[in-house]
Amino acid sequence: MALILNIETATKVCSVSLAKDGQLMAFKEHNGDYSHAENLTLFIEDVLLQAGVKLQIVDAIAVSMGPGSYTGLRIGVSAAKGLCYALDKPLIAISTLKHLAFSISNNLITTIDNDKLQFCPMLDARRMEVYCAIFDFSNNEIKPTAAEIMDENSFSGFLNEKISYFFGDGAAKCKELLSVHENIIFIDNVFPSAINMIALSEQAYINKQFEDIAYFEPFYLKDFIAGKKKSLL
Repeated sequence: MALILNIETATKVCSVSLAKDGQLMAFKEHNGDYSHAENLTLFIEDVLLQAGVKLQIVDAIAVSMGPGSYTGLRIGVSAAKGLCYALDKPLIAISTLKHLAFSISNNLITTIDNDKLQFCPMLDARRMEVYCAIFDFSNNEIKPTAAEIMDENSFSGFLNEKISYFFGDGAAKCKELLSVHENIIFIDNVFPSAINMIALSEQAYINKQFEDIAYFEPFYLKDFIAGKKKSLL
């Protein structure tokens, strides 16, 4: 049972939540652009003010570990590690795809047997590439996280026997390719949020699943590739 600050910056969403014993106390979020460097510290201050608590009494800091945007992950993880160092608090890392999948499976209302369902969160990488994984109803990973270049045969071995839910900002560009599979259901407007980290970070705290603050790095999945600066001529 703990007071945990959750930080999500893996995509264009900058999101912070504060939860006590797995229950939301305060929340701040912005979705639309990569303004994490400007917003994150202010969001942390705001949720603490909303909840009426001091940062020093937080029991742990949880951060969305990726995959996702290189810059977004670096900002979130750097902030989380800095707070843990300064406050001498444990660091909890939550898979971005895992908590994205949990946001759907935990709130899904259906008459279909749970063992016939699977969940595929997708984050946009570039062109026809996505970061993705497949989870069962209990949030166990059954297809490991990977960077996948999508085509009409993607996931063919996973789509025959179960109903598969696809969501996240990478799923939209796959709709046309994967629409041939009748077992797929697409869910729109699903994005990573610090609210959906709460149950997972609470369980990680109970299980003492903490990271080594000195050596922990985000799960970038791919090496960072800097774009070429455009010539002004």
